[in-house]
Amino acid sequence: MIAPTDTLHIDTASLEAWRDQTAFDYSRELMQSGFSLRRWLLEQIRNFLNTIFDSQAYADHRTLIWTIVGIVLFVIVGTFISKYRSKLFGRRSESAGVDYEIAEDTIYGIDFEAAISRAMESGNYREALRLVYLQTLKRLTDDGHIDWQPYKTPTQYVSELPTKEFRELSHHFLRVRYGGFDADSSLVERMQHLQADIISQRSQSEESKGGEA
Repeated sequence: MIAPTDTLHIDTASLEAWRDQTAFDYSRELMQSGFSLRRWLLEQIRNFLNTIFDSQAYADHRTLIWTIVGIVLFVIVGTFISKYRSKLFGRRSESAGVDYEIAEDTIYGIDFEAAISRAMESGNYREALRLVYLQTLKRLTDDGHIDWQPYKTPTQYVSELPTKEFRELSHHFLRVRYGGFDADSSLVERMQHLQADIISQRSQSEESKGGEA
């Protein structure tokens, strides 16, 4: 009769046999590779230089040669970063920033109707949208519905006039003005419709208050 295997004690012989088999060597997957990109790159450069200079010339001028190589690499990297910096690190698309210049937002000293017409005729819809928004702020300020100040943000004006139309108008302005989104004629027309609705609602509200009084 075969005695049952004792599972309470470690079979050291079997354990050592398994350790000797590569199929059970799980720790090898955790071992880091000895490959070094920096070492490989330096080796390739060294081999390239050896093909240009003989061993004695390389040994005599090694410091000078590597200094020149470092300067050349620095110039190449600097040129690449300078050329493609806006594409690598910029959030605004090129088309969004070509014909649009960020200017100080103000509601005074501007002929809005003429400025909006010029912007629309020239296809500068981003500027037209900005002007429609500022024109809305001026009309609301003149009517006493908001208190315009140069340091205030669009969010602060929405808190002063929390209507659905004004929130949408402010949202479009923020997306185009600071979010880098493009604008087109249909969006500008939408802003103008929103402006008309906002002013109309404020006028009706004032009339109803006057009738109650």
